[in-house]
Amino acid sequence: MRNFKIKIEYRSSRDDVSRDFFIPIMSEAILYRRAVGFFSSSIFAEISEGICSIADRGGKIQIVTSPEISAEDLRAIRAGYRRRLEDRSLVNYRSLKPPELLEALIADEILDIRIAHMKNGIYHEKFGLFEDRDGNCIAFSGSMNESRKAIRLNYESIDVFCSWIDRERVQLKRDAFDRIWNNLEPRIDVLEISDFDLNFTETPSPPKNLPIDLHDYQWQAVLKWLEQNGRGIFDMATGTGKTFTALTAISMLKEKLEDHLAIIVVCPYRHLALQWIENLERFNIKPIVGYSGSFQTDWESRLTKAIRDQKIRPEDRSSFCFLCVNKTFVSHQVQSLIDKIETPILLVVDEAHNLGSIGNLKFLDDRFTYRLGLSATFERYRDEFGTRNLFEFFGRKCIEYTLEDAIEAGNLCRYEYYPIVVYLSDEELEAYENLSREIAKCLIVGKNGDTKLNQRGEILAMQRSRIVAGAHEKLDALRDSIQPFIHDDGILIYCGSTNVEIDESEIRQIEAVTKILGNEFDMRAARFTAREDMEQRVMIREKFESGDLQAIVAIKCLDEGINIPRIKTAFILASTTNPREYIQRRGRVLRKSANKDIAKIFDFVTLPRNLDSVSYFTSDQLNRDLSLIRNEIARVKEFGRLSINSRLAWELIDEIQNAYPQTKFDQSSTDLEIDR
Repeated sequence: MRNFKIKIEYRSSRDDVSRDFFIPIMSEAILYRRAVGFFSSSIFAEISEGICSIADRGGKIQIVTSPEISAEDLRAIRAGYRRRLEDRSLVNYRSLKPPELLEALIADEILDIRIAHMKNGIYHEKFGLFEDRDGNCIAFSGSMNESRKAIRLNYESIDVFCSWIDRERVQLKRDAFDRIWNNLEPRIDVLEISDFDLNFTETPSPPKNLPIDLHDYQWQAVLKWLEQNGRGIFDMATGTGKTFTALTAISMLKEKLEDHLAIIVVCPYRHLALQWIENLERFNIKPIVGYSGSFQTDWESRLTKAIRDQKIRPEDRSSFCFLCVNKTFVSHQVQSLIDKIETPILLVVDEAHNLGSIGNLKFLDDRFTYRLGLSATFERYRDEFGTRNLFEFFGRKCIEYTLEDAIEAGNLCRYEYYPIVVYLSDEELEAYENLSREIAKCLIVGKNGDTKLNQRGEILAMQRSRIVAGAHEKLDALRDSIQPFIHDDGILIYCGSTNVEIDESEIRQIEAVTKILGNEFDMRAARFTAREDMEQRVMIREKFESGDLQAIVAIKCLDEGINIPRIKTAFILASTTNPREYIQRRGRVLRKSANKDIAKIFDFVTLPRNLDSVSYFTSDQLNRDLSLIRNEIARVKEFGRLSINSRLAWELIDEIQNAYPQTKFDQSSTDLEIDR
């Protein structure tokens, strides 16, 4: 290698790093060692000529990398190590695509890969070493990862040191690599791929004595998660069994790791935690339950002991499970305890979209070797940054099982959809328009030309949405529409978090609705809100399931995760514009139950003014209507498209279109196009 003219620095802005440095040096090297934060076989598309030169001369390649390996490369690595046990066949390395070349180099014992895992922080070092037959060594370090993107697309640089010029510096790099490769470096666990990778040599079968029967789509999701090395997302519609799917995945991982595992389950609310306790115990997992007001008042000392026991008695291979709510998970006391865990950690987050805020994302890091995100609607509403970061942490979707899939397969029941039109009163419309004018002054234009509201605009928009949610005409419309059901049970009424005016005084909408049901119709109804404690909620659910209660009146507590399959008729007064919320509310009604073939959904659609009067107003007035119309139409289209009686939804859409000819939309689209 001394014969090459070697620069002390290579910079991607002026050098072709692969052609000017890597490939020439590899043409003489017999050993290539690389320690890197990220490895991808895509690098072979750039330097395969040099890699194959090393292979042709019987050289060796050693790579240490972080656990961030793609599912495709993991499959190739697994296959390569399996093939070491078989007879080798002659292969032309230069004819192979990058993942195939990765597999072949491993199979022929030319390439070895080890995984550098850190309990706190990430392995992010980037340096490499070449050696030739004469013992000459070239070391390099810099910003460049081992991937095609890094070497070809990114702006990167490396500094280069030659042993015949700077022997001491090169020797430091040699020693550092030896320590890392042999797992002698403090704070880093360097694992052989068999210790890191789940590496199922055959397609696994469900664990013995599984307490439930899985549908095929659930089992396929588990297999995909295992294939992705215990990372991924279960994006499954409400009522399609994502909790049981997750519990099966947990059981499979525990079995594979011989119980050498710490399991942390996080969910947004305490009432969901209670359901998780019940389901975990069905799978023979008894959790430590930690949140404010937990029945395990000593949960912190229990968790401390479980972590300590794993540390001082690792040979016992005893796993533990800690179940908590979001607020407890991000607390300093819990985060400090998680830092002390030394076994691999599986983090399971129910309704994972809730942890996508900037304040919560910082707690999702590389301490968690295995990761599983659960949600019926994983994408965060109007938050691309949060959604993108959640995907980067949890990994790819292992399944996307929609309401449409579930209804078609018979795993959720079919439903009828009845949009009930109500209008804002003159006073409500005036207040709505005044707020709209003020909101228009609060728009901020971003660098990319997109617009968003400033803080004042967000507050005003919330006030405006409460006017829609609390439209007084909804109460009279509810009286009319619920009349045929006053002797039935299995009824759910969703209210808005707003007030309504009754007899010149304001009360919460949920209180007004509860009084209508109880006082006017003599129905057995109960509220299900944050104001009811856990004991009351459990009692309400039990009475509802038994039929002692006819109706539940809720605000948001039933949006996520609560399993009440007896619900067969829903009245949705809350005019939410968030697709995640109204999709979950619909799913809540579609869970299958005895004597429930078809569910009914009554959706109170709020329009600014009577459609017959629209032609009498100015274009400015009608343009202020469009925001509300767009939101209501989007929900009607989404609810209507999967319903048995979708004709009713499209008839209403046509009626609105005729009244507002400046709107254009079609039945195949879920978005309303505004022609301004």
